[in-house]
Amino acid sequence: MPHPLLSAALATSALLLTGCVALTDKPEPPAPLTPADFHVRMDALEDALSARCDDQSRLGNEISSVTSRQDALIGDVREVGSLLRGMNSRLDNIAVDKPEPVVVRRECAADELGLANKTVLGSSEWIGLPDVGTYLKARIDSGANTSSLSAREITRFERDGENWVRFKLGLTDDDVVVDAVRDEWIEAPIERRVRIIQATGEESRPVVTLMMTLGTIREPVEFTLSDRTHLDYPALLGRRFLLDIAVVDVAERYLHERPEYPGGQPASEAGRDQDDADLDNEER
Repeated sequence: MPHPLLSAALATSALLLTGCVALTDKPEPPAPLTPADFHVRMDALEDALSARCDDQSRLGNEISSVTSRQDALIGDVREVGSLLRGMNSRLDNIAVDKPEPVVVRRECAADELGLANKTVLGSSEWIGLPDVGTYLKARIDSGANTSSLSAREITRFERDGENWVRFKLGLTDDDVVVDAVRDEWIEAPIERRVRIIQATGEESRPVVTLMMTLGTIREPVEFTLSDRTHLDYPALLGRRFLLDIAVVDVAERYLHERPEYPGGQPASEAGRDQDDADLDNEER
């Protein structure tokens, strides 16, 4: 019986020899194509390409068919639209006897129009300036935003760190006022300034607040100071004054009594002073 070490050595040698033989083995190359096999494969490729071309051709035909149907539908829609327009035109030309509309008139209560608590003013009114001590003619103009007072010799100055203005009433000999105030200086703080753009240029005018009376109305009113001696009225009342307290009846004038002041004429004699100039010449 061989020695155990000799048996192990023989086994190891056998394994090494087997591994060398396995490493030296190479896979066999594929067999070359025969002419018959080559033609078979080429025929299969041609058939596949031909099938794809047929599919693309069928898809193109289907797209062309859809496009043709779409064009036909568009043509039909246009034709229907033309027919509808023609029908509308013919309908418009058909004379239809219509009954005369019935107009229902009813008187609106003053409170329905929001006028119950408002004072009705004419297009011209007498106003009073208690702080100045005179009455003046005023035009009521809803087309103007702010009220205006005729002033001259307008001078700005400071008082206690605030901007004030000193001025005299801008009056003509025909203006009806208390004569004692014609050349009196009036002083008031400047509330703000407004920019006026005219054809002759741009200017800034001061705005002051003066207490004013008109009939039963007694309100502080903002007046823009400017020279109105070329106009028919030394005062103008605009929308800011009218808002929420008065409405204008343009067919009337001097609906309210002229206020009375020391040195002035009594209210009973106001009628002779109420001959207005041509209103069409009044500038707003």
